[in-house]
Amino acid sequence: MGFLMKLLTLPITGPIRGVVWIAEKVAEQAERELYDEEAVRGQLMELELRYDLGEISEQEYLAAEEALLERLRVIRERQRSVQT
Repeated sequence: MGFLMKLLTLPITGPIRGVVWIAEKVAEQAERELYDEEAVRGQLMELELRYDLGEISEQEYLAAEEALLERLRVIRERQRSVQT
């Protein structure tokens, strides 16, 4: 009976399962990008370069640097908690 029920409800549950699967994959990718230490380091280097070239002010630089360093701290804490 379970197989028959799955077969009969497939036109309804199939697309829903597909959307859920896609949403899970998008969330996984977003999490990987959010917690990518190398990407944050690259952003820090880019920020320093923009400051050195005079594209941003010292205040903008310090604010952005603080935010990126906080992200790095969170990433490292998360990595430590996952490893233990």
